[in-house]
Amino acid sequence: MVDFETLARPGVRGLRAYDPGHDLVALRRRYVEAQLVELGSNENPYGASPQAKQAIVDALAGIHIYPDPLGGDLKRALAKHHGIDSANLLLGNGSHELLMQFAQVFAGPGEDVVASKFGFAVYALAAQAAGAELRLAPALSRDAAMPRGHDLAAVLEAIGPRTKLVYLANPNNPTGTWFGAELFADFLARVPEHVIVVVDEAYAEFVDAVDFASALPLVARHPNLVVTRTFSKAYALAGLRVGYAVAHPQLIAVMERVRESFNVNALGLAAAEAALADAEHLQASVAGNAAQRAALAQALLARGLKVSPSQTNFLLVEFGDDAGRIESRLVSRGVVLRPMGGYGLGECLRITVGTEAENRRLLEALDEVRA
Repeated sequence: MVDFETLARPGVRGLRAYDPGHDLVALRRRYVEAQLVELGSNENPYGASPQAKQAIVDALAGIHIYPDPLGGDLKRALAKHHGIDSANLLLGNGSHELLMQFAQVFAGPGEDVVASKFGFAVYALAAQAAGAELRLAPALSRDAAMPRGHDLAAVLEAIGPRTKLVYLANPNNPTGTWFGAELFADFLARVPEHVIVVVDEAYAEFVDAVDFASALPLVARHPNLVVTRTFSKAYALAGLRVGYAVAHPQLIAVMERVRESFNVNALGLAAAEAALADAEHLQASVAGNAAQRAALAQALLARGLKVSPSQTNFLLVEFGDDAGRIESRLVSRGVVLRPMGGYGLGECLRITVGTEAENRRLLEALDEVRA
């Protein structure tokens, strides 16, 4: 028998596949009558825009032909939305694909990728798959105002002569924490020009903190800055996998060389363009999330649990040594949360903010398993 492990590139041999947490399809079948409460994947419980759904139906007539390989209509809509040029845009099969490809293109053996501890798991996967060394900067302490958040000073210190790429998430998954606009502007000004800084803003639409600002306006002044966004979260198109990156046109042109042909499907292109145009639906979803995020956080705090500050559609909650037991007992009651052991946060569970009814069922189940 061929040992395929030894045939793989060194960076891939020790790689662990991305962990989705649970076999949700199997759980849905198991709890088909009780209706599973899925609060582990940070999906938008309010659903996609009706306009996006209609766009999908309309696009079905052309499903037998390839989608636009350039994604021209969606790019033009995004360019208008953000006040940029289409040449600044790269489309992806979700932002996950793009995050992996940045390491593929700009990092490799003998080079470093820098990220923060407790950052999104894909950053480590991207670095290792590319054969680069991952340098993790320590996060802010648990007692800080932004516990476990990115320490930009530490990230800056971790950048060395071999560093090619830096990954940051604002707000961050899985902690829900964020860094302010002034802090980031100062950080970016200190990063060497040859080091590419990728800011993952997958949850930016949910933010209402006054000190937050998207990094998008800084792209025009910093050619080494990349900002990624997704339609999976606030726009509720997770099942269609549409993401995009904004960067200098020359950087985008280099990335286009590795972009898979037709990497965004026709239904995704149509739905994303329609969702972008439905500002009213987006605002309603974001408002619903903000209200339920505050209510759920307060309810969990009232139960004596420690809840990290969050500007996303999820909360990171400390359960101590009982986290694993509580999580498994909740699953047995048809409530799915996300265990955080893979992030080195075994004492925590990540809870997606659901609807009022979903959050109520979570709290009722939580009271039962903690009794």
